[in-house]
Amino acid sequence: MQTDTSVLTAPEPDMSWQENALCAQAGPEFFFPAPGSSTREAKQLCGACEGRVACLEYALAHDERFGVWGGLSEKERFRLKRNRG
Repeated sequence: MQTDTSVLTAPEPDMSWQENALCAQAGPEFFFPAPGSSTREAKQLCGACEGRVACLEYALAHDERFGVWGGLSEKERFRLKRNRG
């Protein structure tokens, strides 16, 4: 008997937004600053990025707990997720 593995695996998320994302032009330390460091510059770059909404939705869906994603810090994403219910 053959098992249908398509039922067992989740579909790959659409990551096409990363191709033109402005964060690809900056190093990861820019979006994952040391604790207590400013996230202002990363958030400004995110604000100008056309992939910002898709990035934020990805981070929320995959419970990204560190760094700036979609222009929001860890605490801001936590509050947003909590308020969404």
